[in-house]
Amino acid sequence: MGFGLGSMLNTDVLSTSDHSSVVSITLFVTLLCACIVIGHLLEENRWMNESITALIIGLCTGVVILLVSRWRSSHLLVFSEDLFFIYLLPPIIFNAGFQVKKKQFFRNFMTIMMFGALGTIISFIIISLGAIFVFKKMDIRLPVGDYLAIGAIFAATDSVCTLQVLSQDETPLLYSLVFGEGVVNDATSVVLFNAVQDFDLTHINTSIAFQLIGTFFYLFASSTALGVAAGLLSAYIIKKLCFGRHSTDREVAIMMLMAYLSYMLAELFYLSGILTVFFSGIVMSHYTWHNVTENSRITTKHTFATLSFVAETFIFLYVGMDALDIEKWRVVSGSPKTSVSVSATILGLILVGRAAFVFPLSFLSNLTKKLPHQKIDFKQQITIWWAGLMRGAITMALAYNQFTRAGHTQERGNAIMITSTITVVLFSTVVFGLMTKPLVRLLMPASKHLVSFDSMNATNSFIVPFLGESQDSAAELFPPEGTASEAPDSSRSVTRPSSLRMLLTRPTRTVHYYWRKFDDAFMRPVFGGRGFVPYVPGSPTEQTTQHWEGEAKE
Repeated sequence: MGFGLGSMLNTDVLSTSDHSSVVSITLFVTLLCACIVIGHLLEENRWMNESITALIIGLCTGVVILLVSRWRSSHLLVFSEDLFFIYLLPPIIFNAGFQVKKKQFFRNFMTIMMFGALGTIISFIIISLGAIFVFKKMDIRLPVGDYLAIGAIFAATDSVCTLQVLSQDETPLLYSLVFGEGVVNDATSVVLFNAVQDFDLTHINTSIAFQLIGTFFYLFASSTALGVAAGLLSAYIIKKLCFGRHSTDREVAIMMLMAYLSYMLAELFYLSGILTVFFSGIVMSHYTWHNVTENSRITTKHTFATLSFVAETFIFLYVGMDALDIEKWRVVSGSPKTSVSVSATILGLILVGRAAFVFPLSFLSNLTKKLPHQKIDFKQQITIWWAGLMRGAITMALAYNQFTRAGHTQERGNAIMITSTITVVLFSTVVFGLMTKPLVRLLMPASKHLVSFDSMNATNSFIVPFLGESQDSAAELFPPEGTASEAPDSSRSVTRPSSLRMLLTRPTRTVHYYWRKFDDAFMRPVFGGRGFVPYVPGSPTEQTTQHWEGEAKE
């Protein structure tokens, strides 16, 4: 082998840099534990949430590190785009798709896509044009591609604070809109960012603009298709091979690896991994998750949620530490007024860009709704607008990717953009985040929350399939003459149309109806799902455990 046992045991092999990495990781893990404990203690606090807790702990830690290092550094680790995009981002986005309330998500799919895709593009345009117009007056000269990148970076929202306040059962419509828009927004922002980076925008013209739009839609469609294909493949493999009869560990491992594989395949083919892994999560929760044993279902559900939680906490911790990075602030120290002006301008553009699509698109969405509980009232529109004002992990990662090299920058324009991004993320997360709970409680007091029929049927997100089992059944769509629907609200009863006007306003067949017919006839018999997979008691280890538990009870 070229080296003996003595060299393996030599303590000099552990270099100083390796030992520094061990120290840094140890301290970071300790801080993560502190965030979890303190976040739990402050769970019922009116103002705080987990994101703000992690940011504040990161800031305090940064101050301590600055003092210990004698003002040389404020963070333990140097930011790496690979660390974020390859290891931290996939579990966050996959868990979002895996845990989504599928019935509400797809029932409001068109509204969510309007907010998440069309709304993000509108915000992207307003922020980019505003940055070009204002920054040039501040004597900040950047390439055209950087201005468009700024639009994509700050169009990415972070609705975690609002989602922690809203209830899926009390406000199902509002929660599904905020959650769905947040995920689609992240995917759209990353796709826009990648599309901008792929073009030479020094001499932009109509042809390049159309190519940019075409690239965006190509990335969106192909990434979605790859995610769906990966989810269906995992469902088919687990259904046919029945891993659970021999080993629950194999089931859990194949689900996790297939989810991660979908993301890496998207990156390999220069697609949007964030969109791919999101739809992979949705498909896996509809098909694959029902093909595994009961113990595997519990394990995968909590494993994905835990990985997502740790990744998010890790990111906010780092952002808090990096907010005090001396290197970046030293570059802009000669023009602090400019840095503050840029941050204020970006915040103003975020406010305007958000309002420019939330209220108009809500109006358009309400025109297509007939029942009052399906419409978005003004208070809900304000909540949706507010939910998208905060910026977080995606914004930071894209900004570092665009304006730094391995976490470092020495150029004045790039340093100003990085410090301004940090300022915007800190201000929006802390200030707007602290105001979220009081604002939501003011606009929608708990006693006045709308509890619709949907919330009664959506208490378990994993039992409810893609579009729900209690919706659009033949009995609901075509009740016998003279009988009413069993729904508690008489307005939900469906009758045969007796005129052309009724046919246009209340069609006899809905999209949900046709999807369920297709899903039951073709998809679930092939790929599995609830009710289409025979019961498997579990692996031999699980059966033995159950046997012991039964003997203990006797």
